[in-house]
Amino acid sequence: MAAQALARLPAAGAVPGGMAFEPKYDGYRLLVFAHDGEVFLQSRNLWDLTGAFPEIAEAAAALGEDVVLDGEVVIHTGGRLDFSALQQRMNRRPATTARLAVEQPAHFIAFDLLEHAGSDMLTWPYAERRAVLTSLFQSHDLHAPWQLTPATEDRALAERWLTEWGGLGVEGVVAKGAHQPYQPGQRRWFKIRARDTAEAIVGAVTGPVTRPNALLLGRYTRGGRLRLVARTSPLPLALRDEIGALLTPADPGHPWWGMRLTVTWGSREPLAFTCVVPELVVEFLGDTAIDASRWRHSVRAQRTRTDLTPRDVSTVD
Repeated sequence: MAAQALARLPAAGAVPGGMAFEPKYDGYRLLVFAHDGEVFLQSRNLWDLTGAFPEIAEAAAALGEDVVLDGEVVIHTGGRLDFSALQQRMNRRPATTARLAVEQPAHFIAFDLLEHAGSDMLTWPYAERRAVLTSLFQSHDLHAPWQLTPATEDRALAERWLTEWGGLGVEGVVAKGAHQPYQPGQRRWFKIRARDTAEAIVGAVTGPVTRPNALLLGRYTRGGRLRLVARTSPLPLALRDEIGALLTPADPGHPWWGMRLTVTWGSREPLAFTCVVPELVVEFLGDTAIDASRWRHSVRAQRTRTDLTPRDVSTVD
C-alpha cells in the first residue's frame, strides 16, 4: 500500500473513522515474509533483499511465527538515519555484507502486519492490524534489530514530529485511516514531508536560459569546487521569467561542463542542461532526505536572493 503526497497534515475527518499518524523514515521499504523458518525480504520494487540484510533475515527466522510484516529497513549513523549506508548493502558479496552487518547493523521498523499465523489480514481495519502487531512485539519482547514504529491519533504530536524529527532522518509523517483495509498498490494513505528552506547557487538550467524550466543548484566545497547539491522541480511561470533575466550562459570553463546526468534517479536517459555563470543565489524548499549534503528528491525554488552572493552560501565537504 502506498501514500499520496500532501503539503500539510490532512484535516480531521478527511478519512471516515479517524486517522492515525506514523513517522515516515528515510530508509528502504521492505516486506518480511517468514513461514516455517524460511524468510524472504522483498523491496517495494519486488527485488530480493534477503542477502542484503542478513541480520533482519536471521531475526525473522528466529521469530518462530508465520508472518508477513510491512515496514522500513534503516541504518543509524551518528544519531540519525543514514540512507547512504543502506545503499552500500546493494550488490555486495556475502562476506562484505556480513562485515557491514556487524559494523553498521540494520534495523527493521515495523508498521503493519499483513498475515499472522495463517490469517490473511489485508481486509482488517488498520486499527485492528496495529493492535495485533503491538501484541506480537510485546509477547516476544522484541528488540534490535526489531523496532515498532510509534503511532498516534494526536494531530498536534504529529505536527511536532514534522518539525522536531527532521534532523534525525525522519522524512515526515504518514496518515492512515483507522478503518482502512490494506490495499496493495493503492495510494490511500497520505504522506507529508518535513521541509526546510535553504540557499544554493544556480549552476545550470534545463530549457532555455532566458526562461528555464528547472534549475541545477550547487554549493562550493571548502576547496573551491562547485558541487551539485539539488535539482528543482519545474519552476512557476513567473519565477522562470525573473530567474531567466538574471542568468548568463557559461563558457566551456564551467566546472560542470561535460558532466553527465540522467533525467531521473535510476534512469539511463541523459539530461540535457545548459551551464550558466554561477553567480545567482536562490532560496529553495527541500525535504530532509539529504545524503552527503545532496538532496535526493527534487526541491522547490521559492525566490531569488539577489541580496546574497555565492560567498554567503554555506560550503559543503
